[in-house]
Amino acid sequence: MKIELQKIKIKDLIKDYKRDEESGEIIGYGGKLNIRPAYQREFVYKDKQRDEVIRTVFKEFPLNSIYWVKNGKNSYEVLDGQQRTISICDYYNGVFSVDEFFYQNLPEDKKDKFLNYELMVYVCEGKDSEKLEWFRVINIAGVTLTDQELRNAIYVSAWLSDAKRRFSKRNSLAEQKGGKYLKGDSLRQEFLETAIAWITNKRDDKAICEYMAKNSKDSKNSDELWGYFCAVIDWVEMKFSKYRKEMKGLEWGFFYNQYKDKKLDAAELENQIEKLMQDSEVQKKSGIYEYLLSGNEKHLNLRAFDENIKREVYEKQKGICANKKCPNAGKKFEIEEMEADHIKAWSKGGKTTLENCQMLCRECNRAKSSN
Repeated sequence: MKIELQKIKIKDLIKDYKRDEESGEIIGYGGKLNIRPAYQREFVYKDKQRDEVIRTVFKEFPLNSIYWVKNGKNSYEVLDGQQRTISICDYYNGVFSVDEFFYQNLPEDKKDKFLNYELMVYVCEGKDSEKLEWFRVINIAGVTLTDQELRNAIYVSAWLSDAKRRFSKRNSLAEQKGGKYLKGDSLRQEFLETAIAWITNKRDDKAICEYMAKNSKDSKNSDELWGYFCAVIDWVEMKFSKYRKEMKGLEWGFFYNQYKDKKLDAAELENQIEKLMQDSEVQKKSGIYEYLLSGNEKHLNLRAFDENIKREVYEKQKGICANKKCPNAGKKFEIEEMEADHIKAWSKGGKTTLENCQMLCRECNRAKSSN
């Protein structure tokens, strides 16, 4: 792979700058530079970061190096440095001000200083595999790309463009439909990643890549993924009619895949949720939803006996296991060899109190838990 350092002045970079958020196209450098290739993330700089880029230029301090890929005689794309590039071009276009000055209001000498500032741009030429590998390496030092942003670099297609339109824009269709149930950031491709993980029923790189590869080859739109995502959210809102903050970030697609055909009464579910939310024994309130679907108490992270209670009960039992059928009946155990157990189970109304605690040897307690 060939890499060459070039000094590009801002006045050349901003020539014919165009930013079309509808299509996602951003170009500059006289129409020769694709500032947002398919693998690049949306603009994610916060105002403070964006403003510091401009201040750095005015102070004539060096910005971090920018990397371009040369695709042809007069065709380039930004490999790394999109955020800095857009910040510079948007400032020139009057999109925002810095320290109370828009570019248009600057004194002429400051305008000249801005336009003649030289960016350090490394231009590389090589095979796609070489460029992508270099892209992975140089992003380690910056705002590291998410796994899904890197996948998008590989599976460029009409299907991906349509999927990003639905899942990867600020206030996208997915955000409007079910954003309150999703964790992460749509601009960082995390909504898209979640939808694909759900439809494949696996949150792992191989399954997501296989789904993207198949659709990139066979489909021109993301109707299947979008239809599935809508079905998941509709099911959630039908079965769990009252939204609570604990619902955000749960793996609703996996729940839908496993329990969509289970007979569930929305009114009864809401009644149980309300009671469980008020139960001090339940330490993990977000686990209530999966518990109600699966019946497995492990999702609730029920309150455990504290060390004082364990010690008091251990001393009363004189280190003897409370199970009358214990294989080691009469043996005195060290406290570290025993575990606290509810005499009356939580599911039957038992509480985590001194009166409801017994100490069992590990063997007995684990045998009881597996029953």
